[in-house]
Amino acid sequence: MPLARYFLSVGGVLLALLFIASAILPKLPPPEEKVLHLPVIRIHSDRKWPERIVLDTSAPIIRVAQSAEAEVINPPAPPPPAGVIPPDLREALAQLQTPEAGQLQPPKLRPQEPKRQRRIARKQLAPPVLLVARRTQYDWFGPTVW
Repeated sequence: MPLARYFLSVGGVLLALLFIASAILPKLPPPEEKVLHLPVIRIHSDRKWPERIVLDTSAPIIRVAQSAEAEVINPPAPPPPAGVIPPDLREALAQLQTPEAGQLQPPKLRPQEPKRQRRIARKQLAPPVLLVARRTQYDWFGPTVW
């Protein structure tokens, strides 16, 4: 225990020196109470926030007057009589090209293969793993089953 003895002796010497210093040195006079008027510190930033947006919801809504021309609605064109083809549809049908007989072929069908029966593998259980082996009985001592 030399370390404990060192701390005890050094600590005792330092404490004794503290008591001796407080007895020899003169005591300081108590501090005078001074009233200081410190200036108010104001911090200003260079960054300015955007001005506040005030939405006045009490004001009446201003509605734009619609002109008399906009109120007139054009009626839809009457449908053509039955059996008459409109000219734009006639032009579209005229531009259609008839497919040649050699181009059209029925899609080739693959012969269907018989479906295979899937075998489901059985789970093979492994023998249980013993984490701790049981001790054997030694004479009259040890774990016994009665």
